[in-house]
Amino acid sequence: MPPFLFYEGDLRADDDGMSVVGSRAITERGRAFAQATAEFLVSEGLTVIAGLAEGIDTAAHRAALDAGGRTVAFIGTGISRRYPAKNAALQEEIAQRGLVLSQFYPDAPPTKSSFPMRNASMSGYGLATIVIEAGEHSGTRIQARLAGEHGRPVILTSDVVESTQWGRALAAAPHVSVVSNLAEMQDAVRSIRSAPDRLNNALGALLAS
Repeated sequence: MPPFLFYEGDLRADDDGMSVVGSRAITERGRAFAQATAEFLVSEGLTVIAGLAEGIDTAAHRAALDAGGRTVAFIGTGISRRYPAKNAALQEEIAQRGLVLSQFYPDAPPTKSSFPMRNASMSGYGLATIVIEAGEHSGTRIQARLAGEHGRPVILTSDVVESTQWGRALAAAPHVSVVSNLAEMQDAVRSIRSAPDRLNNALGALLAS
């Protein structure tokens, strides 16, 4: 856990959401899936969390805003920085309509280590991490691994599992779901959200017996 966070926007004590993350080198299929996933999360009353990077992150943030939903951006620089430069306007819009969070001093520049650190914080903030599209050496794999260490569920697309060694290895881990289409994604998200109720019902039944 970072010792402090700087923020711009609407900070909420209760902010149920899920991370939608993936490669900067986005394909049209990945863009469409990220957008559809973000729109679904918004329809379920969930916040769309991402890292303001180019590619999947940008598609998820943009889709959430366009759907009238809430989105939270975890950035790998100080809060006064705009990185990447092409997402400066998007960062401003998220600060006005959602929330931008940084664990670095306000003027801190991007570094090689700052992005994995922000991935760890992003994992801890959300209910789950959804990996839409990622390569073998994508930084996204760090968040997927950390989510497991945090006890957070992970949803991988079948594309990630089929195209990466780390995806195949992670798919066998507990609390990891693999989905091939939007309907399966919706089922996985709803299952994660209902897990606490199922646990409480099971404990209640056990105590009653």
